[in-house]
Amino acid sequence: MSITTSLNNALSGLFATSRSAELVSSNISNALTEGYGRRELSVSARQVSGVTVNGVVRITDDTITADRLLADASVGNESAKSDFFAALERVLGAVDDPLSVPGRLGTFEASLIEAAARPDSQARLQGLFDATASAAEGISQASDGIQTLRQDADRTISQLVGQLNTGLQNVGELNENILRAKASGRDVSALLDQRQQAIDSISEIVPIQVLPRENGTATLITPTGAVLLDTRAAEFGFSGRSVITPDMTIESGALSGLTLNGFALSTASDNGPISGGTLAAAFAVRDDLAVEAQTRLDAVARDLVERFQDPAVDPTLGPTDAGLFTDSGAFFDTANELGLSARLEVNALVDPSAGGALWRLRDGLGAVTEGAVGNNTLLVDLRTALTELRVPASGDLSTGARSASALAGDLLSLVSVDRVNAENRESFSAARKESLRDIELGQGINTDQELQKLLLIEQAYAANARVVTTASEMIDTLLAI
Repeated sequence: MSITTSLNNALSGLFATSRSAELVSSNISNALTEGYGRRELSVSARQVSGVTVNGVVRITDDTITADRLLADASVGNESAKSDFFAALERVLGAVDDPLSVPGRLGTFEASLIEAAARPDSQARLQGLFDATASAAEGISQASDGIQTLRQDADRTISQLVGQLNTGLQNVGELNENILRAKASGRDVSALLDQRQQAIDSISEIVPIQVLPRENGTATLITPTGAVLLDTRAAEFGFSGRSVITPDMTIESGALSGLTLNGFALSTASDNGPISGGTLAAAFAVRDDLAVEAQTRLDAVARDLVERFQDPAVDPTLGPTDAGLFTDSGAFFDTANELGLSARLEVNALVDPSAGGALWRLRDGLGAVTEGAVGNNTLLVDLRTALTELRVPASGDLSTGARSASALAGDLLSLVSVDRVNAENRESFSAARKESLRDIELGQGINTDQELQKLLLIEQAYAANARVVTTASEMIDTLLAI
């Protein structure tokens, strides 16, 4: 081997080892950086002499990352639903809370018993009216709370759509930067890290699958095949609403749906193009889960109204006269059940502040003059109507006969079951995501291995440096002859 060949071998070795040392130090310093992929130097032997640096290889496990991205979306979806059911529980109140819907109905029943025991007591009639108004107010407030949750979901959709569009544009721009960098022969590892971070930032919003291209760019699609990014980023469209009422639905056109590049996109939570992320969960809350809760609450309100609207309970009522509980002061028509809970009011005939009289609670809503103060017949009949076991005329709360309080209790029970189920699904999804994350990190940077590698690089560098020194000394000796 000639001195020149030895020198070339050593110099190329010095360059390769110094470059390897840079990569190792970069790996160690970024061991905790999200989205960072471990770097390794790709080298090959020259045909004549020395070593050639082919470039930098970014080491990742695409299969694990793909599974983790889908797990991100699943966790976001289940977490959003779990949060909704927890909020819905707070809106309706706990079973043992006197201000919950069942609690207020329980207070109403107790007030009926007290008033029936002393029908002549003005204080007890006032207490009965207050309990009646409280029951109506509690149901109405619960309806308002449900619509507030729908409005919150609508605002969340607007925010998520904005984040999604921005994130897709960022990934698209990074694709272009990677393409240009590869064309000029530059290392694109840092750009790949940034792109992975950008993808991670939107992976909870919609489930994402990454399709790598030969030129270094990536195409993003959903598991059902909706293209989010190819040569350019897709654009999602949505128009939020400042106020949402029970009658406003996506089917009626009163609420905005989702568009993709100007075309309507299904928001079905089970098998739609975006199913599985926080965006689908927000649509599910606004258009399905909260609507179902409103329907159930309306069924409770209808059951309560119809118990006291029957002339068989209060003989002073006509066939179309409003009972103790009314639909905005009017007779309840079964064709107008939607949103009834929001419109539930106490009949003004028993409200002193509205020109009514408390004695009509004892003598009948249609009574013209006050009757005997000791007559408790109607008060007893009102309590019987409240506690009578009836099969609900609507909703999916119960197939069996229930009292008014038991029916409201069924509503809370169903919400609690839904919350527990959602929390269990969230826990499972979170555990799966954490496991995938641990595997992903485990295949990333091991600082101990990197330090060991650095020692070998140091030894190789010293050996190559020694060869250069020796070759230099040999040349100097030859020149001195």
